[in-house]
Amino acid sequence: MKDLTRRDALALGVSAAALAATGASAQTASTIKAADVPAPNLAIEKGASLKMLRPVRFVKADEDVFRANAAKFTEKMGVEVKVDFVGWEDINQQTAVTSNSGAGPDIIIGFSDAPHIYVDKLIELTDVADYLGKRYGGWQPLAQKYGKRHKSDAWIGLPFGASGGPLIYRKSVLQSVGFDKVPEDHAGILDLCRKLQKAGKPAGFALGNARGDGNGFANWILWSHNASLLDEEGNVIINSKETVAALKWLKELYPTFIAGTPSWNDVSNNRAYSSGEIALSANGVSLYFSLKNDPATAAIAEDTEHQLLPKGLASTSPMAGLTLNAMVFKHSPYPNAAKAFLQFMLEREQYEPWLNANSGYWSQPLAAYAEAAVWSGDPKVKIFKDVMKSPYYDGYKGPISTATGAVNADYVLVQMCASVATDAATPEAAAAEAERRAKRYFRR
Repeated sequence: MKDLTRRDALALGVSAAALAATGASAQTASTIKAADVPAPNLAIEKGASLKMLRPVRFVKADEDVFRANAAKFTEKMGVEVKVDFVGWEDINQQTAVTSNSGAGPDIIIGFSDAPHIYVDKLIELTDVADYLGKRYGGWQPLAQKYGKRHKSDAWIGLPFGASGGPLIYRKSVLQSVGFDKVPEDHAGILDLCRKLQKAGKPAGFALGNARGDGNGFANWILWSHNASLLDEEGNVIINSKETVAALKWLKELYPTFIAGTPSWNDVSNNRAYSSGEIALSANGVSLYFSLKNDPATAAIAEDTEHQLLPKGLASTSPMAGLTLNAMVFKHSPYPNAAKAFLQFMLEREQYEPWLNANSGYWSQPLAAYAEAAVWSGDPKVKIFKDVMKSPYYDGYKGPISTATGAVNADYVLVQMCASVATDAATPEAAAAEAERRAKRYFRR
């Protein structure tokens, strides 16, 4: 496989900015170590062509380099690949339609637990996953959790990376109210947020039906109080004293937020932070780079810091990564071509430029890619490097299943939190209602 040179990239339509982000050139030497192991024997079907669906990019270079890599596969293997990018809120619906109809894209890159929801409609990817793991230093814990069937070494998804949502805050504003960083304990966080509100620069976290930010905030509220949806055996335990304690704390915290967070979607806090309305939130690295690359907001970027989500009562930062997870459907007439394409896209020659181009928005699923150039550049990005080492995941602490995916997609935990924050329900009533809603999915 040849490297993506500047001439190749420009011919394939990659923007100059994307190319610069990859650092790709004929002279660039990769520092990624790749073991010499035999690749699976994938006999590509005669006349194969592929259709693929994946979530739209937050970083423009993501799409540019991804398309360029797909074009490289077509050039090398003679397999035409059509890649469509769709909105984050649309990918789940289109995956469900594909699964139910038995027709549509050969490959879908969905989010996190999607392969576990549609497992009966997917082909196994163990041969490719085992090869990539041996070649690139092993799969990270979160990749294994989302990629493998529960209590099995069979791979049903191939994770491409995860986006973390750590805290993002204005350093000067926190210092003005007496803090150098966000405290790790709940009492300290509440004290900080009250002082930020008094200073006219409040915090803001999504309490609306936001696929990334809303679910991420609700999970953090629970996990930092040692509450969870399930126990290790898969029993619904959301109606617990730990959950009630988390909701009581949220009830105190919510009045310190900027107005309107119960209706926020995944871009709302970006806008509020960029405009200077809030000084504290949680977000992926894309917000920082959008600020940094705009002269009008470069000063905010300079004043911005990131921090892992506070531990609270947990032993480590309770932050799961929103994971891109590729799956191949049984209805595809070209399963070998589909597997070969995914393998190609995760090989060093393609994956490293794509990872670098994303500027830290996606964190690698394979250990060897931790040496990619993106993690030794801007120090404010390095915090995103180990997102896929997290032990936390959607459905924690139990097995991932169709039911855990449904609870997440139906925003059961987000709406539980929002109902308490807005005084629509007491903590006890909200926990009981979340239990009722969750159990409905687990009975199916």
